[in-house]
Amino acid sequence: MQTALITGSAGFIGYHLAARLLAAGWRVIGLDCLSPYYDVTLKQRRHAMLAQTPGFTPVIGKLEDPGRLMGLFEDHQPDAVVHLAAQAGVRHSIDAPRDYLEANLIGSFELLEAARAHPPKHLLMASTSSAYGANTEMPFEERQQADHQMSFYAATKKANESMAHSYAHLYALPVTMFRFFTVYGPWGRPDMALFKFTKAMLAGQPIDVYNHGRMSRDFTYIDDLVTGITGLIAAVPGAEPVPEQDSLSPVAPFRVVNIGASKPTPLMDYIAALEDALGCKAQKNMMEMQAGDVPATWADTSLLSALTGYQPQVGVAEGVARFAAWYRDYYRI
Repeated sequence: MQTALITGSAGFIGYHLAARLLAAGWRVIGLDCLSPYYDVTLKQRRHAMLAQTPGFTPVIGKLEDPGRLMGLFEDHQPDAVVHLAAQAGVRHSIDAPRDYLEANLIGSFELLEAARAHPPKHLLMASTSSAYGANTEMPFEERQQADHQMSFYAATKKANESMAHSYAHLYALPVTMFRFFTVYGPWGRPDMALFKFTKAMLAGQPIDVYNHGRMSRDFTYIDDLVTGITGLIAAVPGAEPVPEQDSLSPVAPFRVVNIGASKPTPLMDYIAALEDALGCKAQKNMMEMQAGDVPATWADTSLLSALTGYQPQVGVAEGVARFAAWYRDYYRI
């Protein structure tokens, strides 16, 4: 039986990934600190559902606690490590940057040190589409230069990429960084737009629409994202590029891979899909662009497809409807 260590296992993505691996017969060690950044009850419910499977071992604690990760690596010798735990959110990083310093930089350093001492077969670490920052050439492709991040959150994730590359080079540690593109779906994060929009619309309250709705996102349904991650576990970076467009480093077993739908959707179309799913119209409070935000994202997923055969399956209309159904059931509305 293979063992995976997942950090952030009580989070939105971590929960879905752990459930997928458990169903495939993996043993999963799940580390999460149950941060109060959003409703802790939601995180506890996710962990409780995972705990119904005998192969799941929950561990409550912070990444940045000295020795925490080192002990987990030593005790469990994981075959694959998927590092998802982080302080998330572009806007929150403006108000509380130290949270990002501690969780995203110090926490990731502790993880890299543990992986150096007890190397897994593959270390996979979450980055973000926000790493592309001020880039305007679309779709975003992994070999593009990405040096102008627009938020401290994005800066910490881009720093994680550089930190991981150095460890991959120095210690021959196979590392894949994946850049997520606006993930949504059931059991999602309450700070994300879809969650906020649904809550407000069902309460008859207006929703805040930034940049007067002139935005688009490469919305990625959670099941498709997890398919991308699980496919990458077996795509261990080696010494030679695999496809022609490979982002493989010339000096390390390290690559960066986009995971998205490869289909940007205008924000107003996303809202329209939610209106259809909920059966009510949104009252729109048109706002200026928020600091640290970008007007558009669009993933080139050619590399992911070449490495894993990935093809997204769930479109926005279906994905939003699934989320709306989950929300009504969870909150009994």
